[in-house]
Amino acid sequence: MSKSVTDLIQIQPLPIATKYRNQWTPELESEFWVRANQAIQYYGGKGYGNNYGENEKRSYPYAMFDFIVGNREKALEFLQSEDAQAQDNQHTEGIDYYYAFTLKGQIRKYFFFGQFLDPTYKQRMFDGAKIWTETDPNGRPHPIYGKGKGGDGWGPDVRGSWVDGRNTDNLRAMREIAVYLMAEETGNEETRRLYKKKIQRYVWALYNIGMGEWDSETYHGHTFAAYLNLYDFAKEPEVKQLAKAALDWMSAAAAVKYYRGGFGGPTKRDYGKSNVVYGASAARLFWLYFGDVTLVNPKPERDVIHVITSAYRPPQAVVKLARKQFQKPVEILASKPVYENWKPGGEDKPGYWETTFFGHTYQLGSLAGEFPDGDVGPFKLMAYNQQRGVDFFVANTGGDWVKPGKNQGDQVGQYRNLVLWLRPAKDRPFFFQLPKTAQAEIEDGIWFFKLEKTWLAIRSINLDAYTEVAIPNQKFAQLYSQEKTLKATTLGNSYAGFALEVGEEESHGNYEDFKQAVKKKSQLDLQEISIGKVQWIGSTGESLELTHNPKNDLPSLTRNGKDHDWSKHIDLYKAVNGNVPISLGWKTGNLRVEAGDLVFQH
Repeated sequence: MSKSVTDLIQIQPLPIATKYRNQWTPELESEFWVRANQAIQYYGGKGYGNNYGENEKRSYPYAMFDFIVGNREKALEFLQSEDAQAQDNQHTEGIDYYYAFTLKGQIRKYFFFGQFLDPTYKQRMFDGAKIWTETDPNGRPHPIYGKGKGGDGWGPDVRGSWVDGRNTDNLRAMREIAVYLMAEETGNEETRRLYKKKIQRYVWALYNIGMGEWDSETYHGHTFAAYLNLYDFAKEPEVKQLAKAALDWMSAAAAVKYYRGGFGGPTKRDYGKSNVVYGASAARLFWLYFGDVTLVNPKPERDVIHVITSAYRPPQAVVKLARKQFQKPVEILASKPVYENWKPGGEDKPGYWETTFFGHTYQLGSLAGEFPDGDVGPFKLMAYNQQRGVDFFVANTGGDWVKPGKNQGDQVGQYRNLVLWLRPAKDRPFFFQLPKTAQAEIEDGIWFFKLEKTWLAIRSINLDAYTEVAIPNQKFAQLYSQEKTLKATTLGNSYAGFALEVGEEESHGNYEDFKQAVKKKSQLDLQEISIGKVQWIGSTGESLELTHNPKNDLPSLTRNGKDHDWSKHIDLYKAVNGNVPISLGWKTGNLRVEAGDLVFQH
């Protein structure tokens, strides 16, 4: 660790060969350390908490940040303190190698901070890890609890096993990488080879079918941080290259959804907290690499500790992708896999189909799929705002505000800046989130909303007039204190929804011209609404037709006169015209990012 001439703390990572590095400019590196120091100052000096259960996911990063700001003795005392459940870990020398979140911190503690640990304690970690990885610890009956008592909870007393067996992308990554690294470190070659195969399959999936926990506003950074451990500490060159490949892919995926501190578009494992700048954990982590923000990060993600102590940097083309430095407008069609894609049939076809349109001042994304899914954010727009970074426009049905969930019966289609949303007009209201600064007008029955540089026109379909409502949940109400929530109830017994057109200066000139064009030129054809068929012609003559599918939730679409074939909409990323800014075919493994004047290929 050192201080620069600008008095910034800069951390020297463990040495890593040039062939594994993505080269950065001095300017990018300088910006990185300015932001890194904001995180260091935010966390340095905070109380740590404890090491009970998986609480190390908080307390270990806090102690490591405190070490960095100079409180070394206190931090090391905590990092080497006896585990609160040491009795459960007697078989691994009292070291907690069970909880996945704990493992992520244990690995960086051992390999990065190991030079500062008491040699006796570090040897205990080694000895415990050697016992832990002598065979596959996952599913191995626990010495005390056997296969566990079952029921609620994730501890060894409930689940049994020598290691946390949960299989979400992020927890699996923490487990598999920790087992691999400790097997490699302690010479347990059979276990190392087994876990190398697991890692190989996961990275294969990223490049061929995608990530089950795709673009999660909460968990994308957790998986990424686990792979930073593999990148920094793996010894075998092939595995280090696998780690880099995973990180490059995850960085590119994050860059697509990142915009000026926001993280938007469709998301898996969406908890409803991300619809403001810095609302998403992923944004509060990848901000460190991508920047392009106007506001200080109010709460950097704890996993930033892994980022600032790692040698990894994303490809420069990926940074430019995140900063939207590519030719616009452009539409990208994408696919996402089912969550448990390692199970039989999980690799056969996508589980979700995504459309994202990048205008000059906004990006608009929507999702289609055959089945409902309670933790998916299906539709989001982020629009440029000079002061805040971006404004969000979000819509969904049900509940009592804009909650996540791809709800049964909701069917959405998109063509560039046009969207149709249709569902049976049962007792399920629509909700819309907009910034309080949005100028709202209703003219000729059309709802107009003026954002700073982006304009929205909504024609309602069997919806009553909207009213502003309060968010009853106080935490969410505080999070969205600068947003307003509109509610529109459905009318009649056929179908309900809305047609959206988005405009900006480059497409319509000015806001008044946009309104006039929408009122005079756009057409919403509801003649066949009784059978769930709607056609939407935008103000520039482009069209979108949606027919509601009664068999499953994947609608029939005609996009600007061309029937959309979902069976051919399988590439992980495909720009409709050309391959800029990102392309990755289904089961091809060839990622290409082109942004600014740079190209990255894997």
